[in-house]
Amino acid sequence: MAILSKCRPSRERIAGLTRAYSAHRPLIQRGLMTGFVLHVLLAAYRGVAARPSPRRRGGAKLSDGKATRVAVDAAFYQRLRVILRIVIPGIRTKEALLLCMHSTLLVFRTAISLYINAYTIGLLRQLVRGQSFQFLLNIIRWLLVAVPATWTNSWLSYVQNKLTIAYRTRLTNEVLKQYFGEEAEGPEGKCYYKLSSLDDRIKVPDQMITYDIQRFSAHLAAIYANLAKPTLDVILYNYQLAQNVGAEGLVILTVLIQTSSALLRVLSPSFGTYTAQSAALAGNLRHGHSRLVEFAEEIAFFGGQETERELLEREYITLARHEEEVMNKRWWYACAEEGIIKWLWGSFGLVICAIPVFFKFPGAAHVDLGSLYSGFVTNRRLLLSSSDAVGRVMYSYKDLAELAGYTSRVFLILDALSDVRAGKFEKALTNGATTGENGAILRGRGQVFLSEDIQFENVPIVTPNGDVLLQSLTFSVKPGENLLIVGPNGSGKSSLFRILGGLWPVYGGVVRKPPASDFLLIPQRPYLSLGTFRDQVIYPHSEEQMRERGVSDTDLLAVLAVVQMDGMVEREGWDVTREWRETLSGGDQQKLAWARLFYHRPKYAILDEATSLVPPDVEGRMMEHATALGITLLTVSHRSSLWKYHSHILQYDGQGGYIFTKLDVEKHLALQEEKLDLEAKLMEVPKMKVRLAELRLLVDAQGGNMP
Repeated sequence: MAILSKCRPSRERIAGLTRAYSAHRPLIQRGLMTGFVLHVLLAAYRGVAARPSPRRRGGAKLSDGKATRVAVDAAFYQRLRVILRIVIPGIRTKEALLLCMHSTLLVFRTAISLYINAYTIGLLRQLVRGQSFQFLLNIIRWLLVAVPATWTNSWLSYVQNKLTIAYRTRLTNEVLKQYFGEEAEGPEGKCYYKLSSLDDRIKVPDQMITYDIQRFSAHLAAIYANLAKPTLDVILYNYQLAQNVGAEGLVILTVLIQTSSALLRVLSPSFGTYTAQSAALAGNLRHGHSRLVEFAEEIAFFGGQETERELLEREYITLARHEEEVMNKRWWYACAEEGIIKWLWGSFGLVICAIPVFFKFPGAAHVDLGSLYSGFVTNRRLLLSSSDAVGRVMYSYKDLAELAGYTSRVFLILDALSDVRAGKFEKALTNGATTGENGAILRGRGQVFLSEDIQFENVPIVTPNGDVLLQSLTFSVKPGENLLIVGPNGSGKSSLFRILGGLWPVYGGVVRKPPASDFLLIPQRPYLSLGTFRDQVIYPHSEEQMRERGVSDTDLLAVLAVVQMDGMVEREGWDVTREWRETLSGGDQQKLAWARLFYHRPKYAILDEATSLVPPDVEGRMMEHATALGITLLTVSHRSSLWKYHSHILQYDGQGGYIFTKLDVEKHLALQEEKLDLEAKLMEVPKMKVRLAELRLLVDAQGGNMP
């Protein structure tokens, strides 16, 4: 009795609390739902917010060769902000309009889904109660609802694809704009050359500009729907579910889901790192194949196919092992993900859906079996939709991590292009290049001024890998003073031309020169573009630009006659298209490059062994015609027949020294003949020594003595 008397006040207190809870339940329900909405928004924000990147040994090696771990962290969002300013430059742009349309369609699709879920309740009740006419009538209405639902889903896919193309177009245009640079002087021009020759960060820019930008754009267009739509669905579906089963069950379900999702996130691998590393390894494999195509002739002559095959197999095996490792991690993560999201959360949901069946809420009216059945099915559908939305929010983190991987790739090329345009390069240097006197030269920067003449004042000649070929070069050439440049290989002859063309930086001294557009290069193996025969002569002009200059096909034919290539037009015609590198011989290619020179008529022509495959009579004719056109020639050649066409000579000794002087052709020819004569005599010295030794042996054998 004493125990019962003690329990009675407790039961009364519980009953009092129950009555108070029942009286204020609507207010409590609103409070719980408000808290749930805030919790979902906060959880979504935390899901995509920056996280500190844990330091691990051996990160992913990207294309720059540095160990870097890609994650959804502050660095990712900083890079993404930079790229978003490019792909969505303003609120009045096409991209912003498409994004607004995409958002509207996402909300509209969710509204249709909620309407269908609510509409299903009536269908189920009519089915359970056997109301056939009303059931068939609602089936017709169901089919009518399918029209805007289908239209919305199709439009969502269409607009998302349009967003992908719009993002890719903006980003590709920006990268190509920086990649090809400006026509002005300075470091901003010709980045496509400098990125591959003066910088080591980007091995395969073609892959980044094509594949990586495309994948980034697709992920960026999809990530908005993968985050915004599920978050909205979670709020709306769970709000409707709370109306049916009570917000109390929703709170319990949220706690259980949050606990299990935290475990799932701990188990999540670094998908962003794997994505970036896969792209880098694929780029290395592609780079190996491109090298094989580029140097196929040399490899074939050396018989190096086995070595090249082993190198390519090594690159492929590295890529395949990485993909297999990622696949294995994705497999066990997918098992854990499906087990938690589909099955564990499903069991939680079934319990929540069963609450109205087994428990009666305070103040709730009695319902029949049909209503209970339809209510359970409706709640089950709402729960499935909500679970799917929560699962998509969880899956979206994986998508966000992959987006971080592609973001790092795209940002890498943007960052490298920005540095190259500013004259900042990251290049592997030779041993000792950064120490001592050479290091002081590499840390310096020279000055470049525009001028009609060419003047070098104490300018060092430095290769991209840090080799100092000349510590100080001083010379000057005025228009009309043709310069002959001679010296051994690797002494700095071609390096001088790259400085004149604005391709290499100036590490010291003062350079005065005309703009790069006043120079035209004819190398030993000229570049022939894709296009017609006319295009080869006027490159890089188009036929329309040629006409605007007042040049006709007759004028071009006269230019070709100078280099004895006019017969090519008679045989082939102007508009024939071929792979001209394979069609023309080496000598014809050089003559065609000279025709291109006569068409453009620049102030200066850089001739790098440009007549090595041309007969002497044609060579002289071309040199004389260039001089008659007022083109100043800067010539690298070992042919003595070209000396008479030059007034100055710059001679390198290959040991870091040089001589710049006026060219006295007769004197140099006499010196050349004397040099050749002495060299011939010196070649006879070993033979003379051998004969002298033989004679000494013969004399000694006869008892005589040679003096």
